[in-house]
Amino acid sequence: MRALNHPVIDSVDLTTVLYALADPIRLRVVEQLAGAGGVVCGGFDVPVSMSTLSHHLKVLREAGLIRVTPEGSHRRHELRADEIEDRYPGVLSSIISAGRGSA
Repeated sequence: MRALNHPVIDSVDLTTVLYALADPIRLRVVEQLAGAGGVVCGGFDVPVSMSTLSHHLKVLREAGLIRVTPEGSHRRHELRADEIEDRYPGVLSSIISAGRGSA
């Protein structure tokens, strides 16, 4: 399994974070990660194909919102909530709360 690049939190741009969270599928993934702590790739409950989910996970990772680590033959996805909270206080929690309220 090849190593994945994760942006250093100081380089994470607010515009990129907001763009990544603007998509309903990506927001749903982030909400699931916030509730579960970590999810392996096949464990997400989203109405898209695996290849489309992989694209969404890549966007979230490249935006600095998630960290992906190998776990056996799978990859574990975890929300970088504390790091994002330190960089942009209240942004992620507000968006997640608003998203849950509209579901």
